[in-house]
Amino acid sequence: MNRLMFASGVVVAGTAVVHLVAGQIDPVRPLLAATMNESSKWTLHACWHLVSADLVLAAAVLVYLARNDDPGIAAPRLISAHFLAYGLVFIVIGLTSAGPRGLVVLPQWVLLLPVAALAWAATVPSRRHMLSASVT
Repeated sequence: MNRLMFASGVVVAGTAVVHLVAGQIDPVRPLLAATMNESSKWTLHACWHLVSADLVLAAAVLVYLARNDDPGIAAPRLISAHFLAYGLVFIVIGLTSAGPRGLVVLPQWVLLLPVAALAWAATVPSRRHMLSASVT
């Protein structure tokens, strides 16, 4: 089992739970109570749950791949890039909206960037593996 990849899947699963539970309280309930046209409100609500689905599916894929003897590197690196992009979006929006305080107001990057790092690290062969591969 690839422990780093499994850990990244567990972090994503935890992030999905936080997203689904805490996210329903803030910001989904205030969003649904806001005064705006129904189409915009429902579209934003649907987008929220697109992210919910994305998090759950990413967790499932990472855990599945972690259990494979040879998961390859393409899928985990794609997921890594995906979560790096998610994390950077929160950092950029936070900083441009509120300066350094924005990193506290939008702390989602704290959960997203470790997933990117763990998923990528899971694809890097260890020195021991590289040495044994070069001998054969």
